[in-house]
Amino acid sequence: MSFIPLRLFSQEKSQSIRAQFPILEQSVNNEPLIYFDNAATSQTPHSVVEALADYYHHDNANIHRGVHTLAEQATRAYEGSRQYIADFIGAKDPSEVIFTSGTTDGINFLARGLVEDQLETDDIILTTPLEHHSNLVPWQELCQRKGAKLEYMPLNEDFQVNLSMLKKRNTENIRAIVIQHVSNVLGVEQPIQALSEWARDHDILLIVDGAQAIPHQAINVNDLGVDAYCFSGHKAYGPTGIGVCYLNERHHQQARPVQYGGEMIHFVGDYESNYKDSPWKFEAGTPPIAQAIALQTALEYINQTGVEAIAQHEAALTQQLYQGLQKIDGIELYQSPAIIARNPHGIISFNFTTIHPHDAASAYDMEGIAVRAGHHCAQVLMRKLDVAATLRASVGMYNTAAEVEQFLLVTKKIKEFFDYVSI
Repeated sequence: MSFIPLRLFSQEKSQSIRAQFPILEQSVNNEPLIYFDNAATSQTPHSVVEALADYYHHDNANIHRGVHTLAEQATRAYEGSRQYIADFIGAKDPSEVIFTSGTTDGINFLARGLVEDQLETDDIILTTPLEHHSNLVPWQELCQRKGAKLEYMPLNEDFQVNLSMLKKRNTENIRAIVIQHVSNVLGVEQPIQALSEWARDHDILLIVDGAQAIPHQAINVNDLGVDAYCFSGHKAYGPTGIGVCYLNERHHQQARPVQYGGEMIHFVGDYESNYKDSPWKFEAGTPPIAQAIALQTALEYINQTGVEAIAQHEAALTQQLYQGLQKIDGIELYQSPAIIARNPHGIISFNFTTIHPHDAASAYDMEGIAVRAGHHCAQVLMRKLDVAATLRASVGMYNTAAEVEQFLLVTKKIKEFFDYVSI
């Protein structure tokens, strides 16, 4: 399998990027930190931390409700972030951007606020066995409440939806497709645009978990043709506690709030109330104002660095990592070479054949390397892979080829140590 030539950042640019992430300067267990757990949470640059501090130093007030200067400043910054994010993801209007606490919150809102009222007994929701629990359990619960069915779409050998097989099935009772854009375990990208074309032809909702896609590639929700698209700030170099749910404007009237309280209200009568237009009717209470503002700063940083350049750099690191692990005896890799060659997304899942992944992760940590071990909130996929858990190394824009080489050296060292102990 030949790999597509990709371009790493220059040494000068890489050093400049790393200088913006002070957490990377520390040592762990007397070794320089190598942070390869970006699929769980990315690190945060100076500018984002400064945006959080600046809000609390200068603009801290509740938004929308006040006419005093601080309230107006905070409101402008908050709504300015909404506009920037709408432009960043290619939404037609900022009203399509709903602030949430994260991807999980957004998906739960869509299950209760958009899909539930449209779902009837024996209706079908389609998904895949690759889904993160956040994009699976809410739909399981919804189907149980409504007497509907959750079904898994057919996959090809590369774990992508098999569109030719999907198109042969009866679509009469299918109400929604819920799917990751990029797998948090395998880094597999699903054919979202092709799925959306098929879904539109059959009046099927398409709801996408974009948590692993937003930090690594350009996203245009309008071009993709999705009905809804959710992501989290903390996986895109932003703060925790903030996320975005894109909801196409054609669903704004039909979708209902799932939380009620201040700010989303238009008029409150003695016994019933009505609500503002989107997005405000979906944002009850005081939102995470500082985090929303700082999320704009994080996305600005991605834009300044260059979305395509980031994608190229991370893909090159992924291929380097995959090829290096392929050469080590006793390593089992779970992605196909074809996926890594065509469209790598910074995630490698693997296991030592003779070492439990949690033991291996602890050994990596002793060498200063942060990797993830476990089922990665994807137990259905783990069963399909016939494993209880895997190791996962995931890279970000600030990682380097030298770090990958060190990771591979440590991998050999861990294998040799456990081989020796087992003698």
